[in-house]
Amino acid sequence: MSNKILYSPKEAYQKLNNKTAILIDVRDAEEFEKGHIPSAVNIPEMFTTLSMTTPEGLREMQDIFIPLFRKAGIRHDQTVIVYENSLNTRYGGSCRGYFQLSLLGHQDVGILDGGLAQWLQEGLPVTTEPAQVTASDFEPVIQNNFIATRDDVLNAIQPGSGVKLLDNRDEDEWRGVSSSPYGIDFAPRKGRIPGANWIEWYRFMDSAQPIPHFKSGEEVRALCAQAGLGVDDNIIIYCFKGARASNTFIALKIAGFNMIRNYYGSWNEWSRDPVLPIDGEVLAAD
Repeated sequence: MSNKILYSPKEAYQKLNNKTAILIDVRDAEEFEKGHIPSAVNIPEMFTTLSMTTPEGLREMQDIFIPLFRKAGIRHDQTVIVYENSLNTRYGGSCRGYFQLSLLGHQDVGILDGGLAQWLQEGLPVTTEPAQVTASDFEPVIQNNFIATRDDVLNAIQPGSGVKLLDNRDEDEWRGVSSSPYGIDFAPRKGRIPGANWIEWYRFMDSAQPIPHFKSGEEVRALCAQAGLGVDDNIIIYCFKGARASNTFIALKIAGFNMIRNYYGSWNEWSRDPVLPIDGEVLAAD
């Protein structure tokens, strides 16, 4: 597994020119067709697909993404760099793409730092021409250390588990006012997984500039410390469908956190099973 995650536009451009990387665009097809990075392949399903973490749900997820990765020409001997407009425009969609590829065993995955917005700001080319792609024989090698399942989370909330939960949803979801970014009542229940800590995902990015980038490792560690989370803690991150959680997963990974997993099914899965406990009290606004 490559230790490099963030690629500047110039680094990505050089790898494209050297033909050692493929770029994956997770935006909607309509946006992609209006202009994209040359030779990039569009896989919007990386952002839109909702997945469960039961054995059946994980199998279904593989059945969706393996054919898409093969059609895109993704090979295990190349760097795959995922991008969106910027790190906060699709709820961490590029980071979710990073997570999906890593989970399925691709060893060299990165994210375009600053996304397409940064690429354009640096004057690099875009095109409306579709890429000429040769299909691959991508084979998955599941990396279970990346993912937490519903059963892992259920075990984590038991006394003495030694696992800490980090909820990084938007404030209205954390407070129990809304069930999801898709609508107040999109999911059947509102609230939180019992015992979770909360840090809104936006706070891991420096949004003072027009194009957001991740905060420094020092800033991320300080922010987590305020919520009682340390670099050596066993942490499971959740949001609504694993996108924002993937964004925070990247922020913590870059900051040196050693034991982090993404509850990929997140609130979309948890809220739909009435047997699973929730804290449904509506919290007052800060």
